[in-house]
Amino acid sequence: VQLQASGGGLVQAGDSLRLSCAASGLTFSGYGMGWFRQAPGKEREFVAAISFSGRTTYYADAVKGRFTISRDNTKNTVSLQMNSLKPEDTAIYYCAQHKARSYSGSRLYAATEYDYWGQGTQVTVSS
Repeated sequence: VQLQASGGGLVQAGDSLRLSCAASGLTFSGYGMGWFRQAPGKEREFVAAISFSGRTTYYADAVKGRFTISRDNTKNTVSLQMNSLKPEDTAIYYCAQHKARSYSGSRLYAATEYDYWGQGTQVTVSS
């Protein structure tokens, strides 16, 4: 089971980045996917999630309107388009697969509801 996140980097405030997460060794299309982030000295926090079908998305208030999550069930990938980046977006970003099959709802916000996690990709936004 592997979730491989990529696309992080060092950018300036106002720039954009697109994170991708490729899944292998697991059933992808039937499960919700999420992105979380963890900044130094802080707890891991929810960023965005997408239902198993891709029809419903969820966002943290801090990123709403700037970030867009999407998935391609034919390629077993989930992406996070990040626009208008701010220094406070600096963190390690993790993708994860939700534990419940065919679920769409508020449990997608909770990190404890995810079974499989990627290794993380660093995003650094300079001011």
